Amino acid sequence: MRGNIYLYILVMAGVTYLIRLIPLIFMRKEIRNVYLKSFLYYVPYVTLAVMTFPAILSATANLWSALAGFGTALILAYRGGSLFKVSILACLSVFIFELMVWG
Repeated sequence: MRGNIYLYILVMAGVTYLIRLIPLIFMRKEIRNVYLKSFLYYVPYVTLAVMTFPAILSATANLWSALAGFGTALILAYRGGSLFKVSILACLSVFIFELMVWG
């Protein structure tokens, strides 16, 4: 990437600002559509999941141990486990699985 770094920063700032400005311009009233409100409510969670899931699969030495940890976390979270409990037990399941496979 050769060129003026300040130009790249300016373009990035402009695009970021436009993404936040466009909804303010076009949506002046409260959103009453239930389906649209529901969709907008879940957008941050989906974005976080899309960014986190590939990192989960590539964080361990073995894909199967990553899937074991992910499965453990998924089951515990679905059953209402706390964030601390889910993360500790998922890490522990990855550790035990890798000991079984490599040890």
